Amino acid sequence: MGALAMPGHDHNAQTSERAADSSQVLDIHEVIDQRAVTTVFQPLVDLAGGGLLGFEALTRGPADTPLHTPDALFAAARAVGRETELDWVCRAVAFRTILAADPDPVLTWFVNMEPAASRVPCPADLAGAIEEARQRLRVVTEVTERSIAHDPAGLLAATTSVRAAGWGVALDDVGADPGSLALMPFIHPDVVKLDMQLLREPDEPHTARVVAAVSAYAEASGAVILAEGIETARHAELARTMGATVGQGWHHGRPGPLPAQVRAGSRLPFIKPPGLSIGTPFDIIGGRRPVTRTTKGRLMSMSRHLEALAGDGSEPPVLLACFQEERHFTAATAVRFTRIAANSPLVAALGTGLGDEPAPGVHGTAFGPADPLRGEWNVIVVGPHRAAALVARDVGDTGPDRERRFDFALTHDRSLVLEAARALLPWLAPAASGGLVSAAPSTFG
Repeated sequence: MGALAMPGHDHNAQTSERAADSSQVLDIHEVIDQRAVTTVFQPLVDLAGGGLLGFEALTRGPADTPLHTPDALFAAARAVGRETELDWVCRAVAFRTILAADPDPVLTWFVNMEPAASRVPCPADLAGAIEEARQRLRVVTEVTERSIAHDPAGLLAATTSVRAAGWGVALDDVGADPGSLALMPFIHPDVVKLDMQLLREPDEPHTARVVAAVSAYAEASGAVILAEGIETARHAELARTMGATVGQGWHHGRPGPLPAQVRAGSRLPFIKPPGLSIGTPFDIIGGRRPVTRTTKGRLMSMSRHLEALAGDGSEPPVLLACFQEERHFTAATAVRFTRIAANSPLVAALGTGLGDEPAPGVHGTAFGPADPLRGEWNVIVVGPHRAAALVARDVGDTGPDRERRFDFALTHDRSLVLEAARALLPWLAPAASGGLVSAAPSTFG
């Protein structure tokens, strides 16, 4: 699959950023209106015994046209503002194809999804296939790290919705971008798909770092590791040394029509999803760690120390911060956050008066005067191997700014830091979207 998760994309296809020409613009409307896409399927196998576990659904446009490949198809849809509708079309067509084959209920079906579609109503003519799939199929929804970096709240809504259906979530292309490792625990995937390039560079330091981080996550969570791009027996052997138990690639089967009467060798497991974070970061951490009172001046050095962690090293972490009000997000702070955002997968600054992008590359949102976050000053850092959070609540002093007092707590407990970080995601708007989105669970129908 390419760098941006699209429904049914072939994992070998790279998403084109080139706008479609005028003929394609005309054709894409006809393709979408007539639902003129098809689905091919690539097998997923148990690397230990070779048994079939399921298939990934891959979309194709009309044969012998410029829109046959998924990259061209979605580039054209994006150019005319119909990308999310095409997303629904591709998933519905995939589900109809699967359901028509009366599949073994043990099989697992991997289908890609663009999180933005989770807040766009399903077209009425597709709703029946989507709902039947919810009732009858065992599905893993694939997303990439770019999804959460672009639209954190949308991805949270999408993954909440699919898990409510009893489905799983996969994080694709892990290792293609260093940021995927820091974002992995936010998605809490049931399946981690190793980028195919790792099998071709097994001795590179980058590969070793990716494998170590993914293995640690899988050991702690019970997630399955899947290796993409297996083309030879040697690749399959390397995949197993990287901790993969499931394989996908030409060595195990090329994309094609569904075979007749296919049966699963075994059932791919799902893991328990993370609980929803309830309350603010201070509520979450302050309720379980010692709380101390001090002045803002004394907290500033601690805050900058955590910000420095976010800009240090070859595996950039996520940085989320609450500033109470716009005036506390100073010009110097904006420079620091811009520098960190240039390398980090997700950097956010929240506060009253702040917009959707308070500094270049920085996510943001403005909340109202009654919002409980207005009283908090929080700095949260989450990386592949480290996590830290400073959470503080204003006690309401007046007077010089540096003498204002806060109750604060500090923790390096990874699970607690992640819980606090997830609590902030619903506030974040999509990058350059111009509007706040809701993280309330969406539905497929």
